[in-house]
Amino acid sequence: MPNEDREKWNAKYSQREFAVCEPSPLLVELDDLLPRYGRALDIAGGAGRHAIWLAQRGLDVTIADISEMGLKCACSRAADAGVSIRTLLVDLETEPFPQGPWDLIVSVCYLWRPLFRTFPAALKPGGILVVVQPTRGNLSRHEKPPAQYLLDDGELPNLVEGLEIVRYHEGWLDGQHHEARLVAWRPTDDSAPRST
Repeated sequence: MPNEDREKWNAKYSQREFAVCEPSPLLVELDDLLPRYGRALDIAGGAGRHAIWLAQRGLDVTIADISEMGLKCACSRAADAGVSIRTLLVDLETEPFPQGPWDLIVSVCYLWRPLFRTFPAALKPGGILVVVQPTRGNLSRHEKPPAQYLLDDGELPNLVEGLEIVRYHEGWLDGQHHEARLVAWRPTDDSAPRST
């Protein structure tokens, strides 16, 4: 990721009102499916809205993000919420993927396609991947995010080779944004498939 992107996100996170506090509604909807203990990785988690919620549920959470300001904000918010999180300043497009294995990987509104090849090995057997990402269909109503940050319509299920899809939905899911939402898991040798 170019240095200007780091600067852009640092500038945005320095404006505290920019940083959303509530977790993605999809994560909340998945409450019964997500683990309550173990290691979780929040990819490009910024100011910690997902990481804090996951830590409150009992997970040992690491946020991997390019923005120092986002990670500082996340630590401050976590302390205010009475939970502990780990932060990792990393450019996921040029540096090694955070060392697992992970019980849960969450990626909300961050697209770097090569990461999908990394996910199966980074997850523990039985580990879960959650992805929420706008698609090109979103451009019919919104100029942002631009096309390079959007999945092709119907693309996401093909990116998770080596994982079993548990849930997948795509469309105008909140009435405002055209998104693909996926939950997948790394099967274990001795486990039956999860129901969708």
